[in-house]
Amino acid sequence: MKVAVVGSGGYISGFLIKALAKDKDVEQILKIDQYSEADAFLNLEHSEQFDYAALDKTDYIIFTAAISSPDRCANEFELCQTINVTGTKYFIGEAIKRGCNVLFFSSDAVYGDIPGQVYTEKSDTHAETPYGRMKKSVEDEFKTDTHFKAIRLSYVVSAKDKFVSYCLDCIKNGKAADVFHPFYRNCVTVSDVTAAVLWFLHHWKEYEDFVLNVAGTELVSRVRIADELNRMTGGRLLYSISKPNGAFYQNRPAITQMKSLYLDKYKIIDSGSFTEKIMKELENIQL
Repeated sequence: MKVAVVGSGGYISGFLIKALAKDKDVEQILKIDQYSEADAFLNLEHSEQFDYAALDKTDYIIFTAAISSPDRCANEFELCQTINVTGTKYFIGEAIKRGCNVLFFSSDAVYGDIPGQVYTEKSDTHAETPYGRMKKSVEDEFKTDTHFKAIRLSYVVSAKDKFVSYCLDCIKNGKAADVFHPFYRNCVTVSDVTAAVLWFLHHWKEYEDFVLNVAGTELVSRVRIADELNRMTGGRLLYSISKPNGAFYQNRPAITQMKSLYLDKYKIIDSGSFTEKIMKELENIQL
């Protein structure tokens, strides 16, 4: 099969491309981005200028590209709307016209913020933040098309994610980390995200819903992640806990609890505790 990765320069895409290269059924990987290392240039501000002939005979497109900072989506709304909605919809529409199956990276931000709610694939989406509304808009545009599916990601943990990287840098430099609390998500590792993507490439028609929640089974705080890092490093991470100001929560809920009705049903990712998964994810980290 021929697979294209849109947003190939992103940190999750790096893991995906390595995994795709090991899949014996993947004959070609087309890297699409606005950086020189990409095979095809795409600027989502001007999606109409892309050479869509590059997608000829492409079986699957993994669409990871977006401005994903909730604060930037609020503060630079027009630019982010152009990239995350207008340009994204144009590209996906053109890809679908050419018979490509598009797997779109969405977010738990589409659900909104209902206290005590545990969101599933069947829950209504009432996105309240600019970032959430952008992702929801793309989902709503294509959700009835059989060539489109979306995966809604919770916080994706890896050695390269923003918070873990920050903590690891604090350990290396002997500095104390400032850990925001409360802030809870059903964190998932990048290895499990990669496994879910590869599953779709081999089971597209088998999965009947248009969306899959890719989330861990435990509601995890940043404090928990910091403690797990200490468990692995012999207590080398020094940290203090602080409550962020109100502006922090304007663009992201303090708690988003999401679970999947299908991850276990279809055996998409391996079971295991958050402790087991983060230890495996970071087992080769040297400090």
